[in-house]
Amino acid sequence: MPMNRDAAIYVAGHRGLVGSALVRRFKARGFVNLLTRTHGELDLIRQAETEAFFEDQRPEVVILAAAKVGGIHANRSRPADFIGLNLAIQSNVLQAALATGVKRLLFLGSSCIYPRLCPQPMQETHLLGGPLEPTNQPYAVAKIAGIIQCDACNRQHGTGFLAAMPTNLYGPNDNFDLQQSHVLPALIRKFHLAKLASQGAWEAIGRDERRFGVISPDFLAQLAAIARHAGPPGPDAGTSWGRRIASLGSAATHQAAVELWGSGLPRREFLHVDDLADACLFLMNLDADRYGALLGRRGEPQRLPLINIGCGRDQTIGRLASVVAATVGYDGAVRWNSAMPDGSPQKLLDVSRMEDLGWRPRIDLEEGIGHTYRWYREAAEGGR
Repeated sequence: MPMNRDAAIYVAGHRGLVGSALVRRFKARGFVNLLTRTHGELDLIRQAETEAFFEDQRPEVVILAAAKVGGIHANRSRPADFIGLNLAIQSNVLQAALATGVKRLLFLGSSCIYPRLCPQPMQETHLLGGPLEPTNQPYAVAKIAGIIQCDACNRQHGTGFLAAMPTNLYGPNDNFDLQQSHVLPALIRKFHLAKLASQGAWEAIGRDERRFGVISPDFLAQLAAIARHAGPPGPDAGTSWGRRIASLGSAATHQAAVELWGSGLPRREFLHVDDLADACLFLMNLDADRYGALLGRRGEPQRLPLINIGCGRDQTIGRLASVVAATVGYDGAVRWNSAMPDGSPQKLLDVSRMEDLGWRPRIDLEEGIGHTYRWYREAAEGGR
């Protein structure tokens, strides 16, 4: 049964990559009672604040997109944050939703919940079938706990809590901080900065840093080497940023190439975040019988309320890097640092359950990367 356009819908994490796409999608479909709160207004890590919000607002539908997320570097650097903060957020929200009678709840996770050497494509039944990928194990364990908690609430209390596991996501409002970002936004930013360096556009690089986060000295040295290789100093050589780079360049020993982690051989699947938002709305609008079938029934053999969301196609990271470089317009060298971890060799979701329900994504990878890069470039220049 389709949701009423005036239903109270709480989107947790509405400023993030996923949450902002959900808000855009719901508004475009005419929903007028979206509940959103910034972290400053509602700290989901605090149980009392979360309970008070649910008691006061009484949402009918909840989409839990709030989470601590990041790429391999962030997961390796702050493993306690990735398990502790995510466990707190999801437990507080699920308990408050249970206490206030939320009709439908969608808990969003990640394909990293599946075993590192999982059969491909990864089916929902493969969960807990083997060891996890070590580089993101704490985050994955937290998300698995959320799936189990959704199932436990459904079985004990008859709730309608569903867990959706999207593949790798990208799009507007992604995190482009090179210390925390996932692979696709990191590629976009690195190639964009390298292109600017080859043009000597150091003031533009400075604006980018102010918008998207600090550029590490190591990557600045790579940019300096790229600039030296490109030829005479560019138009910004005499500016403060140009002098900063020149001082790095005089001592830099880096190759004139963008360094990327790993071998480039792992295969990954990517989904534009607007497609994910469309899939979430699709699931929340399912009729009672089809929605209930996704949750499992009391007395049935154990089957978790879990569904994959993806496109069912993947490519190597090396191929992805080539597509991003071509989109950005960077035609310089790339160097793969094989001393750094690759992560899982392949992560391709089996999306047959979503396809059987009648949903498929609409945005292909090249189109989506182009759209994301345009958003990024405008944001870097202060347009958004």
